[in-house]
Amino acid sequence: MAARTVPAGKRMNLADYLTAGQNRIEQILDALCPPDSETPATIHRAMRYSLFAGGKRIRPLLCIEAARAIRDDVTGVEPAACSLEMIHTYSLIHDDLPALDNDDFRRGKPTNHKVFGEAMAILAGDALLTLAFQTLAQLDGCPAEVRIRLVGELASASGTVNGMIGGQVADIEGERQTPTRELLAYIHQAKTGALLRASLRMGAIWAGATAAQLGALTDYGEHIGLAFQIVDDLLDVEESSAALGKTAGKDATQGKITFPAVYGLERSHRMADDECA
Repeated sequence: MAARTVPAGKRMNLADYLTAGQNRIEQILDALCPPDSETPATIHRAMRYSLFAGGKRIRPLLCIEAARAIRDDVTGVEPAACSLEMIHTYSLIHDDLPALDNDDFRRGKPTNHKVFGEAMAILAGDALLTLAFQTLAQLDGCPAEVRIRLVGELASASGTVNGMIGGQVADIEGERQTPTRELLAYIHQAKTGALLRASLRMGAIWAGATAAQLGALTDYGEHIGLAFQIVDDLLDVEESSAALGKTAGKDATQGKITFPAVYGLERSHRMADDECA
């Protein structure tokens, strides 16, 4: 897939690009998510509490840039990109629940269930999951067959067969087991990698990518997904809770199967570098 050339006058540094992109995503999410004054107000407050808790918006930005790699005009792709952020946020709300990772903080703030209670946190996650697919079904100016492909792509990446939920199940069942490379690969290809890969694929599908273009972006998504997870595992070991915005060291405490547990710190750092090369 040939690289697209950006005119010199339109270039910006990475920090400015991320800030501008994140601000745009925030605006679209704000428009898509019901206001906290809408009845029933409590659930909308809970949804918005986690949705606007300071995420980096990596998944929607990847989706938008994948579309831009295929064609110049990406007007209208942002709602599709935001559906990924809704799924990601729902997964974080549920991950933090006492029945799963039992965490008190996320992005430096009390987790959803600590503020709204477990029942409302479960419902907030459910509501964001539902809103993601409603958003895709209602995409303006998007042919029906493309909307169907986008719904299928997001559902598959979020589901049980090589998807996010399947990875979460393997992660839970793998606690206290002897860490193996095979189980580690499955957990992280599914739990984290599937949604990151889908971010690239959904942008490409929305933009009308050829099979070759979709394949190239899929490969790219698999590499960055793996790099992302390796770095996340390393940060849990090497950073403080204050720096992470969540409880550090929980992977080891809970006996999670991680890259440092299987490969050690030094090799894990090299593996992350290799995936980014």
